[in-house]
Amino acid sequence: MNSLKYLMTALVMLSFGVSNAQIKNAKTETVKIYGNCGMCETTIEKAGNVKKTTNVDWNKDTKMATITYDAKKTNQDEILKRIALAGYDSDKFLAPADVYAKLPECCQYERVNKPIAKTAQKTETHDHSNHTAITEKQEVNQLKAVFDSYFSLKDALVKSDGNATSAKAKELLNALNAVQMNQLSNEEHTVWMKVMKDFAFDAEHIAETKDVAHQRDHFMSLSKNMYELIKVSKQETPVYYQHCPMANKGKGANWLSKENAIKNPYYGSQMLTCGSTVETIK
Repeated sequence: MNSLKYLMTALVMLSFGVSNAQIKNAKTETVKIYGNCGMCETTIEKAGNVKKTTNVDWNKDTKMATITYDAKKTNQDEILKRIALAGYDSDKFLAPADVYAKLPECCQYERVNKPIAKTAQKTETHDHSNHTAITEKQEVNQLKAVFDSYFSLKDALVKSDGNATSAKAKELLNALNAVQMNQLSNEEHTVWMKVMKDFAFDAEHIAETKDVAHQRDHFMSLSKNMYELIKVSKQETPVYYQHCPMANKGKGANWLSKENAIKNPYYGSQMLTCGSTVETIK
């Protein structure tokens, strides 16, 4: 019996070693990922693993995961985000509340950290009321810099200024990196986890070029994802979701603006007022 146990252990270790050997530029790190059972192990490893790029080995007893990845193709954050989207918290990224709720009962581990609820409970005491106000303000401020940077980037595209657009995209990247996920509401957190990678991809491409046409291509998808995020966030003033039917080779494209007046970021002065407001977000 012991011989069989040792053989199984050896085979697992051999398999793990072979998987890691296939990963180039390998970097190995150990992180804590919360879970309970063998089913959790399967889900965590499936979510984290990418053939020839990432290998995740999670221990249900210690809750520690050994992560080996190609450092030129990915990083720890990207791996932990995928695992969080599958329902499992780490100390860096939290699973969306609705995803966690859908885990089988045996897999619903005790959550050490939880996403902050969107609406804080009001209390009768003066001190607690102040705390609530501060918390809600922090939630808004977490994404305010992201939204403000987006609007500044949009304004630069209205002027067809590739240099300014590139600079504003760099500011947007800084704002994205500064967001503290554990300060987001449940709804914001869920959307953020889904769009953050695409946000970074589009912002990086816009920042890396001065070609306005290329910047506008990425602005289309950036705006689509920004709309999803701004819809679940508290806004101090109305935001206008606007549409140009001529953009994107006649397929149409949208953008967000703090002004109801149309100033088209896809054509600038060529067709500055082409478009219409299709939704007002309050």
